[in-house]
Amino acid sequence: MTAPSTAEATRARIADTAEALFRSMGYQKTAVADIARALGMSPANVYRFFPSKSAINEAICTRLLSGISARIEAEAEGAGTAEQRLNALTHELLKACLEVFFTEKRMHDMVAAAMEEHWSSITQFLDRLVAALRRCVADGMASGEFAPGDPEQMALVLKVSLLAFYHPQLIEDCLNMPEPSPDLAQSLDLTLALLVAGLKRGLR
Repeated sequence: MTAPSTAEATRARIADTAEALFRSMGYQKTAVADIARALGMSPANVYRFFPSKSAINEAICTRLLSGISARIEAEAEGAGTAEQRLNALTHELLKACLEVFFTEKRMHDMVAAAMEEHWSSITQFLDRLVAALRRCVADGMASGEFAPGDPEQMALVLKVSLLAFYHPQLIEDCLNMPEPSPDLAQSLDLTLALLVAGLKRGLR
């Protein structure tokens, strides 16, 4: 095994162990010393592969959000009209966020903090979300399904308009609203209907 592949494998082991501890203890309560102890190595050795605890936090958050990004990108690149793919993408986004953020509260807390503190992993996630939205919008404009316009601008508008369906804290707030209130999937359908109507009409 070459040195680079050995280093990569060790880095992956550290990330795997850190993620397991984050899930059991929470990312804030997990210290580098805890990760090192679980791996049978010194904290100094962990720092050879990650310069700081923040770098470990970023790596785990990136790993978590990359899984969501892959799911929505698959929908954006799938079959169907632009509207159908946009609908599938946004519902998959909500479904993935509910699964990832609310199956384990500690992971929810980490991503919520990442959103509030603008971690680089969040920037990467949002960039991939905008790219997936832009793909659907651009295809719809090219086919005549949507009115002509700037796909990038419209994708950014969609990103902001859909915030309540992928921001962990906003999702939690919606879930905790007193009855009667529409469920999130129903709210997403109504929101998307308004947004798609705007895409079809265009800016006038």
